[in-house]
Amino acid sequence: MQITNTILMIRPVAFRMNEQTAVNNYFQEDLDINNATINKKAQSEFDNFVEALRAKGVHIIVIDDIKENDTPDSIFPNNWVSFHSSGTVAIYPMFAENRRQERRQDIFDTLESNGFLINDIMDYTSAEEEGIFLEGTGSILKDRVHQKAYCALSERAHEELFIEFCEDFDCFPVIFTANQTVDGIRKPIYHTNVMMAMAETFAIICLDTIDDKKERKNVVNHLKKDGKEIIPISESQMHSFAGNMLQVIGADDKRYMVMSTAAYNSLQKDQIAKIEKHCAILHSPLNTIETCGGGSARCMMAEVFLPKS
Repeated sequence: MQITNTILMIRPVAFRMNEQTAVNNYFQEDLDINNATINKKAQSEFDNFVEALRAKGVHIIVIDDIKENDTPDSIFPNNWVSFHSSGTVAIYPMFAENRRQERRQDIFDTLESNGFLINDIMDYTSAEEEGIFLEGTGSILKDRVHQKAYCALSERAHEELFIEFCEDFDCFPVIFTANQTVDGIRKPIYHTNVMMAMAETFAIICLDTIDDKKERKNVVNHLKKDGKEIIPISESQMHSFAGNMLQVIGADDKRYMVMSTAAYNSLQKDQIAKIEKHCAILHSPLNTIETCGGGSARCMMAEVFLPKS
């Protein structure tokens, strides 16, 4: 299946703007308030978001971060881990050194205690020693039905390691570069899932970020070939995190496209109508998390496809 009804989320205890990720995450901004207040606001947004998902019947496994680890970005677990229907867990190399502490064995123990089966762990983290990174489903967008994986190359998404991942998980690689304008200069977008979201029957994508026409055409051709309706967004909408969405399954097998309220408010009526042709929309305010963390709703949700034991 392309989507799941089980999501792992990490409740923050030391959330703040991470200075180590800000060097190439141009979505991050500092707030003129102290870190304790920022964390409290982020916790409130997190709790309301979890409540909204659970109210629709989405199964959410919440694990608290560990304060002693000093992991300001722990709220974004999808960057260090992914859980696959084969029972394999993939662990990824992280660009920021202070994010590597987010990787925790006890999280796997919790999943197993919830009845999930882990058969194997595919560990790519040794690539960090060579300065090579691939940040999970932030960097990799899988079309699980058609066995394809999309990746926008950046400092956090190394081409050779991505190809290795595709070989390991039997996926066809669709590779491109996505850029944004920073102080008048086109620079790579740090994560694929900021400019693109993959759902069962449609894809939301900021095509304007793919400057190379051949690469853009190749991405479009793959999506069309696989029957995806393409819903384009603008760069301005992308900066409101309209590309950072995730489709999930709620009660009675109902589908929801999950996004932040900022992302929802950036959409035009026709874009909303196109999404709602396929599924319902669920949005929640994540202003503090988006501003300081440079990530949004999709980044906060690590999908669990593991089989039940």
